[in-house]
Amino acid sequence: MSALSPRYSIFAGRHQANVWLLALANALAGGNSALVYATGSIVGVELAPAPGLATLPITLFVIGTASATLPAGAFARRFGRRATFQLGTGLGALCGILAAYAIWHQNFALYGQALFFGGGYAAVIQSYRFAATDGLAPEQRARAISTVLTGGIVAAVLGPQLVTLTMGLAPLHLFVATYIGQALVALLAMSVVSMVDLPRPAAAEAAAARPLLDIITQPAFMLAAFCGLVSYVLMNLVMTSAPLAMKLCGFAPGSSNNVIQWHIMAMYVPSFLTGALISRFGARAIVATGLAMIAAAALADMSGIAITQFTLGLILLGAGWNFGFIGASAMVVETHTPAERNKVQSFNDFLIFGTMALGSFSSGQILAFYGWVMVNKAVLPPVGIALLLLAFVALRQRLGRPSPA
Repeated sequence: MSALSPRYSIFAGRHQANVWLLALANALAGGNSALVYATGSIVGVELAPAPGLATLPITLFVIGTASATLPAGAFARRFGRRATFQLGTGLGALCGILAAYAIWHQNFALYGQALFFGGGYAAVIQSYRFAATDGLAPEQRARAISTVLTGGIVAAVLGPQLVTLTMGLAPLHLFVATYIGQALVALLAMSVVSMVDLPRPAAAEAAAARPLLDIITQPAFMLAAFCGLVSYVLMNLVMTSAPLAMKLCGFAPGSSNNVIQWHIMAMYVPSFLTGALISRFGARAIVATGLAMIAAAALADMSGIAITQFTLGLILLGAGWNFGFIGASAMVVETHTPAERNKVQSFNDFLIFGTMALGSFSSGQILAFYGWVMVNKAVLPPVGIALLLLAFVALRQRLGRPSPA
């Protein structure tokens, strides 16, 4: 079998079941984020008191994600991963119900609050990729992460298609039925995560855990966290603005739904190969490739405002996110022990989504006052810094020198 083939048979017994259950849960749960990003700025511009606030609900979604990462990690340490996953799907259902009510009653504040709860669901979803690595050997972890993220392929279809099939079912309220459907999907995801079997670390393991500060000040963790942050934050910056930018360019909501669907497919289809590519070439090389693709996406977006440019740019953006984020996640799991996993992984996601909250709100402001081209220009400097750091570490290793703190 080729070294690049996705050999998922390396997972055995309970671990194999967990990986595939988490992939299925990610498929269902991923529709939550896809739906929010496809509709959030459109609903926002209809309900917001000012155009510059159109992406505020998506910003609240990201703030909800950032706010829930550390509590979700603490909850998992006390009650276990499965209970945390069930709580997350409950927040997803609550998001759908409240959002539908808010749209029906044209309540902008309540819509933002609903998406905040949806962000809590998204925070828990992010831990699926790390949970899949519990109990696995180091050489299996990148494949487990990428396997879980293949569930996003279903999410890429589920979210936008749920929007397409339900929008307009309630007269005069475009997305009411859409969010009711989202709540039902979240409840279905709850039944899936209830079957995941991930025991908590033993008390002896927990006692041996290092202080968080000692772990996060490791050069390896800092590089991994920064690369993951750049990959995710820049992807979110551009994706948040894209549907509204397309609307401002005169394209119908159906067109933006299709482009977002292609984008989300590009985010997850490479997952069939990403884990194997990391095993062959190393996580840092794959991260660097992903960052280069994100830069190429920004250049494509700046080349014109036709459907072709929007589609190409968002496809490159999605694939670049996949390589960058999975590679960075694989780097993170090598920096901690099993007893330290929840606090380190939740802190890593807190860094990412805390920064994303700023980027999400900035996206709407940049688009409103400076335009689509400037949104994409903002991508290039952080990508350049991350690539330089990766090149610097690689050069020092080639020269036989340790990576500096």
